[in-house]
Amino acid sequence: MSYNAFAEFYDGLTGNVEYKDRAEYIEKLIKSFGREAGTTLDLACGTGSLTLELYRRGFDIFGVDASIDMLSEAQQKCSEDEQILFICQKMQRLNLASEIDTCICTLDSINHLTNPKDVKETFKRVAKYLSKDGLFIFDVNTLYKHREVLCDNCFVFDTDEVFCSWQNELDKETDIVNITLDFFIPDENGLYFRETEEFSERAYSDEDLTQWLDEAGLKVLAIYDDMSFDEPKTESERKIFVATTC
Repeated sequence: MSYNAFAEFYDGLTGNVEYKDRAEYIEKLIKSFGREAGTTLDLACGTGSLTLELYRRGFDIFGVDASIDMLSEAQQKCSEDEQILFICQKMQRLNLASEIDTCICTLDSINHLTNPKDVKETFKRVAKYLSKDGLFIFDVNTLYKHREVLCDNCFVFDTDEVFCSWQNELDKETDIVNITLDFFIPDENGLYFRETEEFSERAYSDEDLTQWLDEAGLKVLAIYDDMSFDEPKTESERKIFVATTC
């Protein structure tokens, strides 16, 4: 899907992400494994907020995303002096001209791949382009979050730009959450018009993800609780995976 309306309001609705802190964490994470970031890919970069934060920290980084609308927002954020390459590609169809030293994929982007075949293919594509001893860092929403937090709940966001209703429906057999976003957008006359977007996210077990990484030629170095170096808890909502080439 294009995420047309979602792209326009994404940054305003994700103000709690704290991209500067996440960029600092990723930098520390890479250094903790004795690596240099080198050429870095921000896979499923969305509107490029994290890409830009890492670029400003000195990263040699570029972004890939399947949504042209998201990438348009990303490009508009960059000043004339911030020349960042953004490429429109699906994760599972990643096709690069040269190898990379680090790949990051954050904010539950892997969960957007609801078919395990697409997750496996994404891992294979990353492994294909990752240099020897390179790092693949990604996060995922957990089974706990899908079953206990998102499940069949509804969330409301009210900003100066938009009123957003976020409705979830959990398929308990697959742990897929089907998401409906209704955007109510005011015009200059104070009237509202509505745009709706629908997509799904799927949670996977640590065992499945580890197995699929191994099949792709990637070895898991660590699994952390979100934004930490601690082991995940039973009620962790997001986990960080760090993998490298075998």
